[in-house]
Amino acid sequence: MLEILREYDVVGAFWLTIQLTLASAVGSLVIGTIVAILRVSPVRTFSWAGAAYVNIVRNTPLTLIVFFMFFCLYLLLQWHIAPLSARSSTHAFQWGVVGLSVYHAAFVAEALRSGINTVPVGQAEAARAIGLDFGQSLREVILPQAFRGAVAPLGNTMIALTKNTTVVSTIGVAEASYAMKNAIEFSSNLLYAIFFVMALGFVILTLPMGILFTHFSRRLAVQR
Repeated sequence: MLEILREYDVVGAFWLTIQLTLASAVGSLVIGTIVAILRVSPVRTFSWAGAAYVNIVRNTPLTLIVFFMFFCLYLLLQWHIAPLSARSSTHAFQWGVVGLSVYHAAFVAEALRSGINTVPVGQAEAARAIGLDFGQSLREVILPQAFRGAVAPLGNTMIALTKNTTVVSTIGVAEASYAMKNAIEFSSNLLYAIFFVMALGFVILTLPMGILFTHFSRRLAVQR
């Protein structure tokens, strides 16, 4: 294990995994919240659009989405998020974040929709009775409770996102699985130790998340 840590930048690779996770978590939360609002919208067109997004994205492999973002939008169509002068690794990282965000937003949206469904119908009716429109009812009454009710499934999505960051190694992002692939290629005699170090790293990342989200889901649970 010490030889692996000395020969390969395992800590740096996992730090990049953490950056991918945090950036994609923010992106998926923003997109997922918008999609969840579309899903519960009284306007049928918006509701259908939200449902179409969730059904299409959830049933599309994450690898395909990441490949489309990088090879089609970036390399083929020349869409740039970072400045043109930025390194290729920066472009790969940013498009990897976009792909991860788009994919996991579908799961965030469903988690929030389940949280919205836990809010009693009477509260929405009361909000409308005092003159709040649909947007105000969501913002002031429904969404705050929905987020509290969706802490556990959002936590599961966050854990899945952390593990799914390994997919972006296919577009050259040097995160943990990319480092593992290089270590196996040049130090195949340490195969079992490499697998153990990488598995231990992901356990260290995801286990505290599970404990933390479980704690908050119990603490923030809405008493009915």
